[in-house]
Parts: sequence; structure tokens; C-alpha cells
Amino acid sequence: MVAKNSSVTEFILEGLTDQPGLRIPLFFLFLGFYMVTMVGNLGLITLIGLNAHLHTPMYFFLFNLSLIDFCYSATITPKMLMSFVSRKNIISFTGCMTQLFFFCFFVVSESFILSAMAYDRYVAVCNPLLYTITMSPQVCLLLLLGAYGMGFAGAMAHTGSIMNLTFCADNLVNHFMCDILPLLELSCNSSYVNELVVFIVVAFDIGMPIVTIFISYALILSSILHISSTEGRSKAFSTCSSHIIVVSLFFGSGAFTYLKPASILPLEQGKVSSLFYTIIVSMLNPLIYSLRNKDVKVALRRILECRAFSRVSLGV
Repeated sequence: MVAKNSSVTEFILEGLTDQPGLRIPLFFLFLGFYMVTMVGNLGLITLIGLNAHLHTPMYFFLFNLSLIDFCYSATITPKMLMSFVSRKNIISFTGCMTQLFFFCFFVVSESFILSAMAYDRYVAVCNPLLYTITMSPQVCLLLLLGAYGMGFAGAMAHTGSIMNLTFCADNLVNHFMCDILPLLELSCNSSYVNELVVFIVVAFDIGMPIVTIFISYALILSSILHISSTEGRSKAFSTCSSHIIVVSLFFGSGAFTYLKPASILPLEQGKVSSLFYTIIVSMLNPLIYSLRNKDVKVALRRILECRAFSRVSLGV
């Protein structure tokens, strides 16, 4: 499989740095990040799955957010780690397009999952009496299918656009993964239309969730300001704080990378900023929701107590 009218059958991923002295320290650093990401997200998935009192709309979306982050990190990080320990980190054209597709699928799906979670928080704070009806299992499933559907559409648009480019002799990708902008730069034919497609699709996939989140939190803030008791306000804020932090990290780093012209943000700087939404955010999400969420901490404590009780009962 090769691109249309192209002679390139494989790419070489340049990686994060070309300085030999930094490669081994960076390998162990990002290996640590990867292990924390895998364990954290898998742990949160398991925790939500095993605790019946967490089977609510909020944790339904959090379960899927952790699943996306788990798969997302598995798509990007292993190949990145190879760039630190191999002389040439080669990836086939088919492998590159596959990585690009799943990268786009997971990142777009996550943006819409986060907007669905904002809507869930809006209903919980502003219409608590109708929460069970409004956020019924059918509605949650439709929101989830919509998020994954938008992810699939975005991935098809980006991957199809890149596959229509022509790649000539140069096959060195100035990145640690097959991302959209480095591949556009590598193309030897005009990519104005492709850049326009990228801008429009990214603006929609970031803009639509951001508008949904902004409206949801504007209504939440208005509702909170009408709460007379300080305790009530504090509780309402606490239900949204973790989500606000995750949203700020994810959309902030993504918009900074893709919604700026290359002249303002060179690829070298974009490569560094893309670390946040590809690796750092996926690692921080389970930590943020675990450390700042009372229900998750209670569920974890119960599981640990049950295991300790079982060990005592068995005389271990």
C-alpha cells in the first residue's frame, strides 16, 4: 500500500530529539509515563466495572474516557519509545496511515466524550430532579455512539486527505508519530486543499465540543450562583472541578498545536506541545479523577478492604 502517485513505501520517524545523550533518559522517562498511563486507566476501568454504585451516567462516560486514553496511548507511545533506542525508527506506509487513523479516531472521540460529560454535569447540577430521566441509558448510549461516530468521521477525513498526497524521495517525518502536520510538510505536491481540510475538520472537532462545554458550564455557573448555602455551592463546584481541569489540558494543548499557522508554531515546538495531548493528558486523566473524586476513592478503599479481609480470612 502506497500513497497516490507516490514512490514512498515507508517512513522514518525522527523522534523527539536527535541528541544521543538525551535518548536513554527520555526513554525511561516516557516508559514511566506509559506504565502510569496503562495502569491508571486500566485500574479506573476495572474499578468502575466492579463497583455497582459507580454504574451511573457520569462514570459510564468516565469508563469510556479511560478506555480511549488506554487505547490512545497504546497507539502512540510504543513507537515513540522505539525512536529513543533504535538508529532508524522505520514505519511502513500502511502502518503510518493506520497509526494516523487511530490517533485521529481516539482524539476526536475523546473531545466529544468530554463534551458529553459536560452535558451530564449540567443536567446533574441544573436539573437534578430530572437527572435519571434526562440521562437515561438510551440517551447515554446515543451520546456515546455519537462521540465514536464523530471520531470515525474525523479519522476518515484526515486519513483520506493524507493518502491523496504525493510523497517523493524524502521520507523522514519530523515527529515521533505519524501526525497530520508533519506529513503535510513532507508532501512534494501542493497541500493547500489538505491544509484547509485539516483546519476545517479540526476547528469543527474542537469548536463544537468547546461550544457545548462552554454553554454547559455557563448554565452551571449561573445555577451555582443562585444556590444560597456555601456548602451547596462548594458541592456543586466539586462535581465539576475534575472535568474542568481535564478539558483545559486537552483542548488547550490541542488548539495550541493545530489552530496556529506553521509560521507561528514551528514543527519543532509543535512536536513538544503535542506531547501534552498525546501522552501527558492520557496519564493525568485517571490521576485527576482518582485523587479529586470522592466516589472513586471510596470504591478503591472498599476493594482494598475486601482484599485485606479475604487475605485475613484465608490466613495469608
